[in-house]
Amino acid sequence: MSNVVTRNVATSADEAAKVVPRAEFRVFGLGIIDTVKANMWNGRTVLYQARRMPAETYILSRRTSDANVKVRDGLLDIKVKTGETPEGYEVFQPRGKFQFPVQREELEAIAAQLRVVLPIDGDRCTFDAFLGLVRQHGDLVAVTVEKMRYGFTIDGVICEYAQVYFNGALVESACVESERYDAMRTVIEGLGIAAHPNVNYLKAAKRVVGLE
Repeated sequence: MSNVVTRNVATSADEAAKVVPRAEFRVFGLGIIDTVKANMWNGRTVLYQARRMPAETYILSRRTSDANVKVRDGLLDIKVKTGETPEGYEVFQPRGKFQFPVQREELEAIAAQLRVVLPIDGDRCTFDAFLGLVRQHGDLVAVTVEKMRYGFTIDGVICEYAQVYFNGALVESACVESERYDAMRTVIEGLGIAAHPNVNYLKAAKRVVGLE
């Protein structure tokens, strides 16, 4: 999540590894948005423009909950969980963006992050062909995710609340993320969401489609 809109372009895994990851605390449920809206002014709050995101396709794997793999606007984006802070906030590291059609070796790298082997024919793979491979694989599930996001900061810490649709099923979400973990904790408590479990998009999608 970011309040700065960046151009969605392909990047190598080496380039992505140079990105300093933020820690993230995210919650899902009903009534989340009302709770956040009632408490979001407990600090120096700056609002950002609401954004309806283009539909994304998340690729879920039964074999891992650490690889966040999604496709938006023809680009496949991978982030991998690399650890947690002492507070239990999750840290995801970018592993690159791949433009479709992807090369054979890129598809092999993508499959490795999902901890599966895909039957690859030819030197390149289109998105439709990739989606076909996913749907035929017993350990993979493709989920359509749509988001209406409302971003803001509190004391410089990035926050949002959002309406999220997993295959059309509506769930409310809120998120706080930063490199400043102490500041995160203060904001999370101030928003009234500290008692909720920390659940990332991957786990939430798996629960909705019955993969967990």
